[in-house]
Amino acid sequence: MRPSERTVPAAADASPPVPRRTVVKAAAAGAALAGPLAASLPAARAATAAPAFLHGVASGDPLPDGVLLWTRVTPTPEAVPGSGLGPDTEVRWTVARDRAFTDVVARGSTLATAAADHTVKADIRGLAPATDYWFRFSAGGADSPVARTRTAPAADAAVSGLRFGVVSCSNWEAGHFSAYRHLAARSDLDAWLHLGDYIYEYGTGEYGARGEVVRPTAPAHEILTLADYRVRHGQYKTDPDLQALHHRAPVVAIWDDHEIANDTWSGGAENHTEGAEGTWAARQAAAKQAYFEWMPVRPALAGTTYRRLRFGRLADLSLLDLRSFRSQQVTTGDGAVDDPERTLTGRAQLDWLKAGLTASDTTWRLVGTSVMISPFAVGSLPAELLGPLAELLGLPREGLALNTDQWDGYTDDRRELLAHLRAHAVRNTVFLTGDIHMAWANDVPVNAATYPLSAPAATEFVVTSVTSDNLDDIVKVPEGTVSAVAAPLIRAANRHVHWVDTDRHGYGVLDITAERAQMDYYVLSSRTAADATAAWARSYRTRSGTQRVERTYDPV
Repeated sequence: MRPSERTVPAAADASPPVPRRTVVKAAAAGAALAGPLAASLPAARAATAAPAFLHGVASGDPLPDGVLLWTRVTPTPEAVPGSGLGPDTEVRWTVARDRAFTDVVARGSTLATAAADHTVKADIRGLAPATDYWFRFSAGGADSPVARTRTAPAADAAVSGLRFGVVSCSNWEAGHFSAYRHLAARSDLDAWLHLGDYIYEYGTGEYGARGEVVRPTAPAHEILTLADYRVRHGQYKTDPDLQALHHRAPVVAIWDDHEIANDTWSGGAENHTEGAEGTWAARQAAAKQAYFEWMPVRPALAGTTYRRLRFGRLADLSLLDLRSFRSQQVTTGDGAVDDPERTLTGRAQLDWLKAGLTASDTTWRLVGTSVMISPFAVGSLPAELLGPLAELLGLPREGLALNTDQWDGYTDDRRELLAHLRAHAVRNTVFLTGDIHMAWANDVPVNAATYPLSAPAATEFVVTSVTSDNLDDIVKVPEGTVSAVAAPLIRAANRHVHWVDTDRHGYGVLDITAERAQMDYYVLSSRTAADATAAWARSYRTRSGTQRVERTYDPV
């Protein structure tokens, strides 16, 4: 909680006191940003000095006794994201057990300042576990939208079931966020997980939908500075579907690379040119600062997103940061992928993950990972598919067997983690993954070469993208055309893969009981139509104690 915040009990007087690299020379912050800054706000913004909540409200990181609340206030018309303009403004919050706010349980206030881009976070405690709450913010006589949130079950509670929405890779220019709208329409989510690439850093025209821009980004150039990242986050938070989902349930989010720059590693990124685009240290710091300002996320350590949440005795969720500590990616086919001195997680994070998985006394151990842990070999794909697949995965076009940006490029970390699971008989570990713009259901083998004779150590459910290009988009053929050819070949070369859909956009719904963890995969009728429909596509589950995925023929 910020030092300026205060919380009072309800009984007290609470009146206020991709496509590969395109180098873009970004404009400096200041006058050049005036147009893009204004473009990040809704067109309906009235020219009035009254405060307004134009970016919605959100909650995140639910605990048994609390939840993190977020909003941004626009105190004056010129105080748009990234501008550094606008007066300090007192923002109050109210939390109640009912939408009508007749049963208020907490009130408080804090000061929104230009130094934090007028974003506000309130870490509310003293709430009841496994309970729905409603909250809103107010400032200067204006009220925010009202939103629902939910606390986690008590740590020792016997929980019969949990249900999470699961999404990844939402590129503004490539379409509309209908996946969020359909998740928001549900009334059964305990929370939703965003597994990375919540925003994209590219400039307009660099990464659209099959090369076309559905809706341009703000600012128009690639984002580099703190002001740039704030503008981009601000634009995303104006999306009505994204706002609707944030208003419906708490989010649990981690970042991947595009919150900073494509193929980020600890010392740089594929999509960063040192010098011409400033220093990497400055860009990374700006991106992370904007992320923590604009997202309802608690950093477990300064500048990272790895942390752990618990949901009663049924499940805990270990969330990874696979960008801040990793070694630089190597070329596909380079033997350095096996170098024990190279790391994806960093030593401290890997030790933390191993210790947490071993010590866990929950039925299920969920791991949120932004990149796929299951090994992936390209196999004998035809040349007309190998090139596009290489582009999507960051592989050389001559095509070799692995994507070095994911766990395949850091095999020593993977071997150590999976060997640890086997050696300590850690069961029911389920990796939840985004990034790859395809849907997968995988066993995670200790040794892919001997699978299925050797037992897997865990399972993995990978969700496809909300809007970002998948394989049929790169090839520019009708949906389903590529998957019909590529999926059987991918499965033949990777026997631990039970299912892969290379072509469709959508989301997942993860349902957990003591007996099984099941992922229902939903697909969208279109990513470019604002009124796209959603339909169930497939379901896979892993039954307790098996460490194997199996198909089931009905969604939960």
